[in-house]
Amino acid sequence: MHTEFVFVLLFAIATGVALVARWLKIPYTAALVLAGLLIGAKKFIPAPHLSKDLLFALFLPGLLFEAAFHIDSKKYWANRLAIHGLAVPGVIASICVCAFILAPTVRGLALEPNFRLIDAFVFSGIVAATDPIAVVALFKSLGAPKRLAILIEGESLLNDGTAVVLFGVILSFATGVNVTLGGATLDFVRTCGLGILIGASLGFGGSKVIQLVDDPMIEITVTVVLAWGSFAVAEQAHASGVLATVSTGLLCGNYAARTGMSPTTKIATVSFWAYIAFALNSLVFLLIGLEVELPGVLAAWKTVLVAWGATTAARAVVMGSVSILLRRTRERLPRWWATIMCWGGIRGGLSMVLALALPSYFPHRQFLINVVFGVVVISILLQGMTMAPLLNLLGIVAVHDVRLRYERARAATLASRAALAELESIAKKQGLETPLIVELRAQYVARVAAADQQIRELQLSDLALEAEERHRLQRHLALLEKERILAAVREGVASEEAVSELLAAVDARLLEVEHTVSESAATGQPPLPGP
Repeated sequence: MHTEFVFVLLFAIATGVALVARWLKIPYTAALVLAGLLIGAKKFIPAPHLSKDLLFALFLPGLLFEAAFHIDSKKYWANRLAIHGLAVPGVIASICVCAFILAPTVRGLALEPNFRLIDAFVFSGIVAATDPIAVVALFKSLGAPKRLAILIEGESLLNDGTAVVLFGVILSFATGVNVTLGGATLDFVRTCGLGILIGASLGFGGSKVIQLVDDPMIEITVTVVLAWGSFAVAEQAHASGVLATVSTGLLCGNYAARTGMSPTTKIATVSFWAYIAFALNSLVFLLIGLEVELPGVLAAWKTVLVAWGATTAARAVVMGSVSILLRRTRERLPRWWATIMCWGGIRGGLSMVLALALPSYFPHRQFLINVVFGVVVISILLQGMTMAPLLNLLGIVAVHDVRLRYERARAATLASRAALAELESIAKKQGLETPLIVELRAQYVARVAAADQQIRELQLSDLALEAEERHRLQRHLALLEKERILAAVREGVASEEAVSELLAAVDARLLEVEHTVSESAATGQPPLPGP
């Protein structure tokens, strides 16, 4: 198959899987991996391999930038102790704990001959980075606390860079390269620090460019250049491309968006990067499933289970320790959050790529690849698909009875109004109102009145429902205004110059509504009435 046809086919499969996942109410990332496993087992599609070059050149910069762009710097800074504690010392501790559990267990159970402690450290370095994509998407759909999503996403954005650098250091020790502990520490600090410096410099420069122009297409293009450019420049300078892109994304999403983007540009930019994230996520999770060689993974199933258990146990130790240390600070974690963050430490494509990057002469290379792939698959499928029940079980998110009754009443009034409209259409076609139509109309009018009354009572009993309905209607009307203004331009009634201020005002109202709803999700309080 031609390369372009393969990518079109992959996008078509991803779209179908996303629709099925929504219908079955399961995380679409887990569904994509399952689809990839099935397709890969039958070798239907000659898909590209998920190589380090492909991940670093195409997927990682876009995904990292999009995630960092949407992180509020104030909320990020308010959780700095937890995020940085997990991303740097937490990753180091996790690697050590996992290695010291795995090595004696593998030797004791005779799962792999001559499996050394340094081999366990290599494995631990490979799986140290967590992938928050599936969990954060699930949090958003369930309405979990915004702070919890920021903690998981912020930690992962940083520990990706930390893990990649640490993996390089561990691999140097494992392959006999002459590296001292002091030299490795300095190299780690230099790689991470230089990456952050490059990203911050490019992000600041790009933000100044964005401030000079007022054209959504140009400004979006600047963000694209910054996303992939910062990664490439940092890698060329032997610095951390991951941390460079994260730094650039944070600056663009906070400084550039606040000082240089009009409301119209912000909406266009957010929409653009939302699609980029969906497209890249769809492809990368499909490729994860396609990359896995099931026979090799199944042959090492005992070691896979042991390795997954060691990885999870190490994550639990780190999360428990950080939670205890934060108890006397402002960043104290609410009850059960450490449990959720432990279970949310899902591994993804980066771990698979690091495993494939092991040199061909490395001992146990194929064994480690099979074990890493197995751990990634278990992590995505088991932890990803059980996150929603766990959140509900622990009471962190729950669908309340009031909301269920509210949604049921809204559905009832919509159905009854549709039936009334059909009755009026039938009566109009017949040219007369028969006794049957009069009788049925009375029944449906009564149903509408009863449902509307229930909606009003439920809104009065739950201020969040009333505010939600208010903002839903405000958003609907603003979008209607915007569409009518754009239609006037298309019809030649008004020029683009004439309506530019009107469009900016409507977009500003849309952003205000979205910001209010987002703030209410973060605080758990109902949004205040809009203007």
